[in-house]
Amino acid sequence: MKPKLKRVLRGVVIGTVVLVGAIQLVPYGRGHTNPPVVREPTWDRPDTRALAVRACFDCHSNESAWPWYSHVAPASWLVQNHVDEGREVLNFSDWSRTYEEADDAAKVVLAGEMPPRSYTLMHPSARLSAAEQRALADGLTATIGNASRD
Repeated sequence: MKPKLKRVLRGVVIGTVVLVGAIQLVPYGRGHTNPPVVREPTWDRPDTRALAVRACFDCHSNESAWPWYSHVAPASWLVQNHVDEGREVLNFSDWSRTYEEADDAAKVVLAGEMPPRSYTLMHPSARLSAAEQRALADGLTATIGNASRD
């Protein structure tokens, strides 16, 4: 390898290491909290809840699991953002409030939009078969339709 190319490659590697180290100083994405569960919906069946736990709860509840990569930027930024947005749109741990998009939950599951592919790539257990998608969608429809809210 030519000396000039070696110097350039070494500079790129050092620059990358410095950049990755520097972005760890950005505070966003490491404030992982799981607030207390306020109230869950009245699930139609235990199986519906089990499917929701498997495929939805990491982003749509206060019972998020925070994997190792959720502590390392820039992945931590993405994970934190997904959880923040997920809890805002639909939070199965805080069923004391109303969620405008709750009625769409079954539709997005059937369309294959939830759980998102970016999530299932890192969490293969969250992948749902067609039958599981149908069961979750039916259960969400029954649960959300039957849930009493304060």
